[in-house]
Amino acid sequence: MNQKYIFGIAAALMVAVFATATLVHDSDKSARRDEAADQNRSILVREHSPTLGEAEARVHIVEFLDPACETCRDFYPYVKQLMAAAPGRIRVSVRYAPFHDGSEQVVKLLAAAKLQGKFWETLEALFAAQPNWASHHNPQPDMVWNFINGVGLDIARLKADMANPAIDAIVRQDLADARTLNVTKTPEFFVNGRPMPSFGYEQLRQLVAEELERQY
Repeated sequence: MNQKYIFGIAAALMVAVFATATLVHDSDKSARRDEAADQNRSILVREHSPTLGEAEARVHIVEFLDPACETCRDFYPYVKQLMAAAPGRIRVSVRYAPFHDGSEQVVKLLAAAKLQGKFWETLEALFAAQPNWASHHNPQPDMVWNFINGVGLDIARLKADMANPAIDAIVRQDLADARTLNVTKTPEFFVNGRPMPSFGYEQLRQLVAEELERQY
């Protein structure tokens, strides 16, 4: 048996071992997330959480979100499409998860905008301008003021509310709940308390479809 052949077998074995280890790791991580969600359903949503949709809707999507997250921006219209496809049957709640360095100030801005009834409009403005203020996963929070002028916010009040310790407490609570629920990246979705088995548009669509069938 020549050396090249032996090396090829060894390399193939290493790849197989790595792939198996990755699958086991991902499976264990998924199991831990499922267990955490099941044991902590009561903290999936807080009173301060922004919510969109009918209060009577029986399918509830909870999203842990970072406004600087490009994938959160990509998923936003998709989630709205899911809601539009099942009118009155789906509601969405947002939890703050500022995992990117520098995005905590932007989250505080969103929380303060909610006090003026402008959370969703502000979020959409920030997502639309995200390539300008958060390109390459490098948020520049001082730049966001250039992109929210059209929302109709009282900027002086907004800045005062952002400095309120109550806003900081909201962000700290959401981050603590994220840790408890084993949320380590954004976006992370739960549908009627169930986390997605793996990440992707289709996985979210399937989970929503299952819950719609169960509830209606």
